[in-house]
Amino acid sequence: MGLTGSSSSSEYSYYKTRKVFLFTNYILLGLASSCIFLTLSLRLLPSLCGFFLILLHLLTIGGAVSGAAAASSGANRWYGAHMVATVLTAIFQGSISVLIFTRPEDFLEKLKSYVREEDAVVILKLAGGLCVVIFCLEWLVLSIAFLLKYYDYVEGDGRRTARVQEEHQMGNWSSPFQV
Repeated sequence: MGLTGSSSSSEYSYYKTRKVFLFTNYILLGLASSCIFLTLSLRLLPSLCGFFLILLHLLTIGGAVSGAAAASSGANRWYGAHMVATVLTAIFQGSISVLIFTRPEDFLEKLKSYVREEDAVVILKLAGGLCVVIFCLEWLVLSIAFLLKYYDYVEGDGRRTARVQEEHQMGNWSSPFQV
């Protein structure tokens, strides 16, 4: 009786964690696309730094979409790639936000924006604020993905635990292992 109650509560906890993971990935997707629109409003496509900034936000969108797809399908196939991509984009988002808030004029000079400097600094600081929020959300997504993987490992979906139990219950070991 107590066993089924704890099982249903752990399933409920897993379900809620999965929903929070999907929700944070959707928020991350919206923030990264908003950041792309803000950087595009700076008219910085001719510069190489501007291209890399937009590419960073596109990689963030790709990571959010792959995380949401993996959580929706329940497959753990792309878990490692998702974790590595999320860590890298989180590190780059954090560094870009620090660069934007500490030296916006120098950053705009490298971006070669065609917008007036006063307006461009405001737009850039808005994008920097979004980068800070993206940075925090990506670390939240990483910790939730770790929790989901931990739930999979502990619960085992009937696959891993059944095999371990089968190996422990075998009474007839092969001859090299007999003592």
